[in-house]
Amino acid sequence: MSGFAADVAALAGTLQARRAMLATAESCTGGMIAAACTDRAGSSEWFERGFVTYSNAAKTQMLGVDPGLIAGHGAVSAEVACAMAEGALAHSDATWSVAVTGIAGPGGATPGKPVGTVWLAIARHGSAAVPELLQLTGDRAAIREQTVALALQRVRAAIERDG
Repeated sequence: MSGFAADVAALAGTLQARRAMLATAESCTGGMIAAACTDRAGSSEWFERGFVTYSNAAKTQMLGVDPGLIAGHGAVSAEVACAMAEGALAHSDATWSVAVTGIAGPGGATPGKPVGTVWLAIARHGSAAVPELLQLTGDRAAIREQTVALALQRVRAAIERDG
């Protein structure tokens, strides 16, 4: 995870300057964002918790994602990513959350959702989540690493802009 050290350091500084805490809700990255954050010494000052919700049942049980959203839009959708981000805030003491759900491959693609399709959502306590569609390339490892890097960068940018 040390490849993310610069992004994590920037995010840590941004959160600490605002006395804010972060929670993560991860599917396709399987906890890699949380691992990157907690690789940094002192992360307990700004990292509140991480949810690894790889299965649809975990998304529902741990984050309160409505099963109807998953059935209607698919687990890899803006709606589910936003529900994950909002659920992470509802089930933690964090100020901000970032959620990711996607298809890292090599299988799992569906019509309209190729390998590399990732939905990222960022939420702030008291505000609705904002989704972003990522269309990434490469093998499974590359897609997951790109997702982690973009999640760290995007949540920091959102905090700097809105927080």
